[in-house]
Amino acid sequence: MTRVAIVTGAGRGLGRVVALALAADGWTTIVTGRDQAMLDAVVAEAGPLADAVVCDVTSADDVRRLFDTAIERHGRVDLVFNNAGVAARGVPIDELDVSEWQRVVETNLTGAFLCIQQAFRVMKAQVPQGGRIINNGSISATTPRPNSSPYTATKHGVTGLTKSASLDGRAFNIACGQIDIGNAATDLTAPMRSGDGVPQANGERLVEPTIDPQHVADAVLYMANLPLAANVQTMTVMATTMPFVGRG
Repeated sequence: MTRVAIVTGAGRGLGRVVALALAADGWTTIVTGRDQAMLDAVVAEAGPLADAVVCDVTSADDVRRLFDTAIERHGRVDLVFNNAGVAARGVPIDELDVSEWQRVVETNLTGAFLCIQQAFRVMKAQVPQGGRIINNGSISATTPRPNSSPYTATKHGVTGLTKSASLDGRAFNIACGQIDIGNAATDLTAPMRSGDGVPQANGERLVEPTIDPQHVADAVLYMANLPLAANVQTMTVMATTMPFVGRG
């Protein structure tokens, strides 16, 4: 049976790497994001199993249309990798503009909720019933960096969404887990690898080690390919020597 996956934020970074890995593993992979040209480039690289659908995850109408399109074109949805996310400027909380807070909340938290909501709608109705949702969390969900309140708060919220969806999905054969990633080498973590690095809890700045995003893709593939009777509730994939365990 054809296995169909949706990857949000798939035009670049981790989303792109995970989408390519899923397609290479035989998944029909719907790559989605706001930039058609970037999505088309991923599809061209991934090959015939990839399909592009433009979607802004902060829009309820867009997200519903994404899932409706997946059903129209491919018949079902077996996997959703909720990956789309943004961060705000690393400034003291009293200097952060409310619009920046709202942008992060709408993308990281509301966007994840909307995709989970539509995944449940589709996965409950399809035959065979069920599927899997993997949320991209962060180690910041439990251990924040300095001046990161919007990102930290939303990733903490994603953990709550993951647990709620995991519980609520049991009756419908829907598994939901979370992958918490530490320092994958993408555009988002470029400041960690350059100049004098990024602020630490003790007031210093340090260049931090990163890992190849392919390691994250391999972890997502492991979670994705489990039978629905088994679930990775939470997995942490991180650079071994990054400041996390004992951070602060």
